[in-house]
Amino acid sequence: MIPTSHARARRRDRRVYLGGHPLLFGLLATTRGRPVRRLGRTVLVHGTDAYREALTRLPLDRTAEGTTGAAARAALGGDGGVLFDQEGSGHRSDRRDLAGQLSAAGVARLREQWRPLLARRLAPLAGGGEVDLVELARELSGTVVCALLGSGADPGEVARAAAEAAAAAVRSHLPGPRRPRAEAAAARAAGVLGDLLGSVRATAPAAASARSAASGARDGDAEKDGRDADRRGPTRHGCGPDPAQQAGVRLHSPGHADGALAAMVAVAAVNTTVAALPRAVAWCADAGLWDQAADETLRPALADELLRVTAASPLLPRVAAADGTLGGCPVRGGDRLLLVARHAAEAHRRDPDARRPAEPALSRLVFGAGGHACPGARLASVQLADVLAALAPYRPVVTRARVDRGAALPGWRTLRVRAAS
Repeated sequence: MIPTSHARARRRDRRVYLGGHPLLFGLLATTRGRPVRRLGRTVLVHGTDAYREALTRLPLDRTAEGTTGAAARAALGGDGGVLFDQEGSGHRSDRRDLAGQLSAAGVARLREQWRPLLARRLAPLAGGGEVDLVELARELSGTVVCALLGSGADPGEVARAAAEAAAAAVRSHLPGPRRPRAEAAAARAAGVLGDLLGSVRATAPAAASARSAASGARDGDAEKDGRDADRRGPTRHGCGPDPAQQAGVRLHSPGHADGALAAMVAVAAVNTTVAALPRAVAWCADAGLWDQAADETLRPALADELLRVTAASPLLPRVAAADGTLGGCPVRGGDRLLLVARHAAEAHRRDPDARRPAEPALSRLVFGAGGHACPGARLASVQLADVLAALAPYRPVVTRARVDRGAALPGWRTLRVRAAS
């Protein structure tokens, strides 16, 4: 029997913060004693209720400097159409597309793409070999993105380009003076990703192009409405791809804004998957949860629990668009908000347990809340559950783990596992 403990799992998982984001982790750890804490014009939100209130009741500026929307627009060259900076009818339209493609039926179709890949990539474990779960996560996420966007690009190349685009965007938007070289590097990285995804439009069938032309007036109106709408409301990092591409709408059309949206789809899907999946498996291995992973009735709850404690996007940077209150703390328009998803979901003090899982209202906070909650939650949960099911017969142990110090999200650069002896 493999010796295990949640304390051991926490120690390993803490390394992704200490290795890649030590100052941020220290700040969050020292301020989490209060649900809400103000430091000058910055408000740190740790409490569950205050976090949910910030995402559902407080008006937020989706394009303010320092927010996900601003970074996405600047890096990817979008003009009000990269999802994170949208509001009004434009945002609702894109969310409807996403929700449709990432429905139960849509995810079931995507499983047909990743299940054979899992079987092939995990086969070395049967012979005593090792598997790098970071590489597996890259290929999985790249495969899903290419399937959603109808792209003929190599999934591995798409995943690597999306990871570099996200990391470069983060570097170019660090607090402090402008960094022209970093901004130029971010633009180059976005350009590489855009070139790879150019096959989205190139491979569109003629029928899809016809449907796209027929829907042009509708799309133009929706985009105008989205730009004219007030830029308020919460956003959530990590939302999945826009599925309209399979209908030939938006992502197959030649507009630059549509190309930026496709790139944003790839960046969000790849980076959250590569951050979350290896960390979740490492926790499962270190905490001895393979019995739960092998149980078909417990596995879905275990996947949700592991996503809760690893919180791929642990911190959501936002800016208040108007005055309000959070957890009794006054908030002024223009205040910077740091919404700590991992603390709101009690990842720092409640261990994952499929037999006594957190209620969905709590565990799903890592995907946001309210009308802007991430529509990719089902995809993330089902995909992780399939990975756990494929790994459970081997009860793998971690043989090597190296932190990715340059990634946009806390994660591993290498996480190798082998079957337990």
